Amino acid sequence: MLPERKTIRLDHSRYLGCGIYFLTFCCEGRSRVFENADRARWIVQTLRKVSETEGFLVHAYCVMPDHVHVVVEGAQHASDSGKFVKAFKQVTAFYYEQETGERLWQKKYYDHVLRVSDSLDTVMWYVWLNPVRAGLAAEARSYEHSGSFTLDWNHEAQSARKWVPPWKDQDAKQDKERTA
Repeated sequence: MLPERKTIRLDHSRYLGCGIYFLTFCCEGRSRVFENADRARWIVQTLRKVSETEGFLVHAYCVMPDHVHVVVEGAQHASDSGKFVKAFKQVTAFYYEQETGERLWQKKYYDHVLRVSDSLDTVMWYVWLNPVRAGLAAEARSYEHSGSFTLDWNHEAQSARKWVPPWKDQDAKQDKERTA
């Protein structure tokens, strides 16, 4: 018998309204689906459509070979990030499975509700610098599958502060404890 999965979401009310969210969607089995440039462009187009339909502003996105990062903000009090995620994953998964017969996404996804202490600029640059950290681009602005639907990020000053998603920070702490 499989162990019961822990619920990792906050109370539903935390995902409603004009909040800002850092989201990561991983491909099933970390398959490198988006190495295919046409698929990466398709994901970006679909992200644009779903974000408009669901009432979200996409401040930053980056389509990596095996996952997608986005920073979104609810554009209205009725915006529901859970509904946005469900719509995005559902529509993309359906079309991908129709085309390939395979699953696109892992069941769960990572999210972080940005706090007042989180710098939006720093979080966006974390997203845009992902291809540089992975060795896929020499500089963030040269990576084809990154961008923003709300600002001209090519003219934004790169944030000097470093931000680490909370789950990665937790993993680093646990690794340090194990080796101590």
